Amino acid sequence: MTPQERVLTALKHREPDRVPFDLGSTVVTGITRKAYLNLLNFLGIKKDDIGILDIVQQLADVDEEVLRQFKVDIRGIFTKPPSDWQLEIKEKEDYYLFQDQWGIVWRMPRLEGLYFDMYQHPLSDITNFRELERVKFPNPSDPARVGGLREQARQFCQKEQTAVIVGGSMGGGFFEMAFWLRGWENFYTDLVLNPTLVCALMDKLVEIKMKFWDLVLAELRDYVHMVMETEDLGDQKGPMISPEMFRKFVKPRMKELYSYIKKKAPVYIFFHSCGAIYDFIPDLIEVGVDILNPVQVSAVGMNTRRLKKDFGNTISFWGGGVDTQRILPLGTPQQVKDEVKRRIDDLAPGGGFIFNTVHNIQADVPPQNIIAMWEALQEYGGY
Repeated sequence: MTPQERVLTALKHREPDRVPFDLGSTVVTGITRKAYLNLLNFLGIKKDDIGILDIVQQLADVDEEVLRQFKVDIRGIFTKPPSDWQLEIKEKEDYYLFQDQWGIVWRMPRLEGLYFDMYQHPLSDITNFRELERVKFPNPSDPARVGGLREQARQFCQKEQTAVIVGGSMGGGFFEMAFWLRGWENFYTDLVLNPTLVCALMDKLVEIKMKFWDLVLAELRDYVHMVMETEDLGDQKGPMISPEMFRKFVKPRMKELYSYIKKKAPVYIFFHSCGAIYDFIPDLIEVGVDILNPVQVSAVGMNTRRLKKDFGNTISFWGGGVDTQRILPLGTPQQVKDEVKRRIDDLAPGGGFIFNTVHNIQADVPPQNIIAMWEALQEYGGY
């Protein structure tokens, strides 16, 4: 099978020749720059410069040489910044800072910082929905966002014969972008005390998202198979929003957006949410989600065998291949291999499984454990 055939067979809930493998095709299935540098050194691969795929998470842009060596089946297409914004990192006291295209300020410690955290939320001071009319949001239809991407996608799809995903969007999903812009405390208070404001904000963000996907899919629809949307709905122990509020405020807007995307192109919706989200999965299926990522196996209720039994015929699992909180960074190579085998045994039967770690490979993961993970996938991932 070609990599493309392998992935599409799995997403149709049929068994390909082996479990497909992803590394670096999205901003949530990659590897941090530090971990990648350690891996390259371990493999004896010399690189003068390592590209940064995502500045906030400090993700490496994985080289094609490495992708081929590890038999990675998917390639990611990443849209570009708008023409009226450019990255400018400043130094202030003990931090590096930058302002993104939305006006959010991020900062990272200068000494041993691993990623940027949100520092300032540009809409934290607004009090009513009318003030949103004066806010300048980034232009989702700027042609600069897709410059040169059609040819890149064509090369991946036709020449390399890999599956292709639009591996990032302009920020997060409309729900999480709302609390990024307002700030967590403001947003969650608004859900109770000022729902008109947050609903107007989410509606504006859905409108922006639709225009963004109009632009991207008009350019790339012939060569992409999947698009990525994100909404972090859970934390380690439970949902970040009550099921009642989710179904009232978030779910209808998800359905509107995902239906719109699928009308524009015959693509699979790759949906990312960390945390304990078992109770939301039927809702996600209902609104059109085809792929669930990252399958956070360490979170409450996210048992891979149970997930496969309950939902494996209707949604595909992308991730969950090895726990990135404990096993991958702290375990022995043999413990990593045992974990990989367990997750493959749970998630692979019948297709519907793309192997990836639970979220990005972090800076403290030894390269020996990454190799052990990959070797176990080769040993146990065949059908």
